[in-house]
Amino acid sequence: MSKFRGAYVAIVTPFTDGKVNEEELIGLIEFQIKGGTHGIVPCGTTGESATMSHAEHHRVVELTIKTVAGRVPVVAGTGSNSTSESIELTRQAKKDGADGALMITPYYNKPSQEGLYQHFKTVAEAVDIPIILYNVPGRTSVNMLPETVARCAQIPNIVGIKEATGDLNQISEVIRLCPPDFTVLSGDDFTCMATVAIGGAGVISVTSNVAPAGMAQMMDAALAGDYATARQLHYKLFPLIKAMFFDTNPVPAKTALALMGRITAANPRQPLWNMTPARIEDLKKAMVAYGLI
Repeated sequence: MSKFRGAYVAIVTPFTDGKVNEEELIGLIEFQIKGGTHGIVPCGTTGESATMSHAEHHRVVELTIKTVAGRVPVVAGTGSNSTSESIELTRQAKKDGADGALMITPYYNKPSQEGLYQHFKTVAEAVDIPIILYNVPGRTSVNMLPETVARCAQIPNIVGIKEATGDLNQISEVIRLCPPDFTVLSGDDFTCMATVAIGGAGVISVTSNVAPAGMAQMMDAALAGDYATARQLHYKLFPLIKAMFFDTNPVPAKTALALMGRITAANPRQPLWNMTPARIEDLKKAMVAYGLI
């Protein structure tokens, strides 16, 4: 059974005066572990990796691993639209002691399916660490097809995929074509319970940033086959899940954490920008309804 199961948080990176706020990051990690989160993913899309320098990236991964101290697995975001840069980031994550690496499909370049396969094969052969692929066409403009995922699944250290197409048809095809021990994680909070129901192993979640206990309990129930409980938790969380996407991720999650007093301010890095006052009011309503504020 894969150790990459349950509700993993795609953790935000708090910034103060343009710099990583290490004290607040440590606080967020402790909040996650106390809430029962099954694993932590620093430097993913939600962590704003695209606007972080290599030095910041390395420091956030290193600090996360040190703070977690083996209590839950840490899967470091190490993907890039450059294969050589992906190797460099993945090597550093392994050196820091990450349990795995989350690797997005190269964005902007728009590689072919063969290009995608060769990209992941090259990185996997260069760095011996468990690799979880990350397919998010809405961010990258390229969709990694199930047949390509199945080819990658034959490479020993490519152990799973975060599927963020929001398409259960595609997720089903990935599960059908890949080996039984290949881990399929939902990359969309709204599909995570359904993904587990069709054979997935959990979620890498945005909503876990603000509701770690709720997401972890829902995944625990679904993975145990207790769908009555999982469904109840899903519908309790659903308005909050929708609120996390009132603006570009991670802007609502960071705004919510600021409203909860977990971070000083939302402060997304440009070109992301703060939510409008009207949208913040909508977010507050969802947070009040869930009992966060």
